[in-house]
Parts: sequence; structure tokens; C-alpha cells
Amino acid sequence: MQALILEQQDGNTVASVQALDESRLPEGDVTVDIDWSSLNYKDALAITGKGKIIRNFPMVPGIDFAGHVHSSEDPRFHAGQQVLLTGWGVGENHWGGLATQARVKGEWLVPMPAGLDGRKAMIIGTAGFTAMLCVMALEDAGIRPESSEIVVTGASVALAARRWLYCTNWGIRSSRSQAVKAPMTTCVSLVPAAFLAATNLPKPVRWKNSSGPERWIPSEITCWQKCWRR
Repeated sequence: MQALILEQQDGNTVASVQALDESRLPEGDVTVDIDWSSLNYKDALAITGKGKIIRNFPMVPGIDFAGHVHSSEDPRFHAGQQVLLTGWGVGENHWGGLATQARVKGEWLVPMPAGLDGRKAMIIGTAGFTAMLCVMALEDAGIRPESSEIVVTGASVALAARRWLYCTNWGIRSSRSQAVKAPMTTCVSLVPAAFLAATNLPKPVRWKNSSGPERWIPSEITCWQKCWRR
């Protein structure tokens, strides 16, 4: 197998592609031949050594993956079955998806849903999955397209960008806020929306529309709490 291995050398994180024996894979009851994995912001932090994402070395990054079961000791999965994984500390505390194989606990895996394949699943990725949970949480909270307007913070990050797109497709009018110098033309080309400078958003966040009354913006924390309860 091959994997992107992160190691520590003189206090610095060093990344390299290495050929490894399968016996080096961590403990788990299902071994997966990986077909696809998305590159997340957290993976970038891990690979560059920024953010202290990785604390145990050596480590294979990659917080999600999709592939086929190679072998399984878990009766819920069989060889050749398509599966996907997001989360569970994979790529941070347990070897992750930027490799040709992974060995994980069966309870971490999800059988590939009908209508999806590995490539499509990883195009959506952890960011898209989490964004959809947030939009569902807003819907559960009573937010409706015909009567609501929201602000999506962190507009240049994949998670927020997907949440913004989902809201737009849902029919909710949304504005985007970002603090970093991102390619604005790319952001605007995705879906037309109003842009707000994050530095202009006070805490607690409130937004006064020039043509209407002041509105409270649903907090990110509330959204995350609802997602976790799911």
C-alpha cells in the first residue's frame, strides 16, 4: 500500500508518500481499499504542521474516504461492498484516507447510499455533509424560505460555501461574510449574494438591513448543537 505519512523531524512536520506494508495499519475490524478522499482544510493544516491538528506521529491525514471493503471481521460488511467514512477522528488520531488502504472500526463506516458512488460522495465530502446538517437544523428551528434571511460566516471556507449554496438552492436569501482575503470573483460567480465584511459584524451578531428592521442572525453555535444532537 501507499500512504501520505506525516512525521516529526526536529519539531517540524514532514510529509512524504511512502510504500508501507499492510501490517502497519492501525487496529480495526474492517480494511478498506480507498478509491477517493477529499482534501479538507483540516488536512491542509495537518500536512503543513499548522494548527497542531496532529499530536501523535506517524500519522496518515485524510478525514474522510470512500472505497470498497477489502476484508471484514464485522458481519455488517463484506468484501467488495462500497462504503464511506467521515469524522471519528480519522486523519487526526487514527490513520486516515490519504492512502490506498485504511483499517477502521466497522461502526465508523456507512454503506454507500443508493444513487451515490465514491467520487460523488467525496465531492460532497465532510464539508458538504456537515453543511447540510446545519441547513436541516435551521429548518428544524422554523427557518423558512419565504420568511427568512440568513448570514453565512466564513464564506471562503468549503463548509460555509456549501452551506450558502444549499440555502440558496433551498430558496432562502443569504448574505456571505468573510474575514480573509479570498478570491472574491470566484465567490461571487458561484451564486449571487450580498457580501458583508466579517470585521463589521458585532458580537452578538446583528444585522440591520438598509431597507428593513434590524434582524438577529441565528448563531453558528445553535446550529452546531442541533447537528450534534442528530
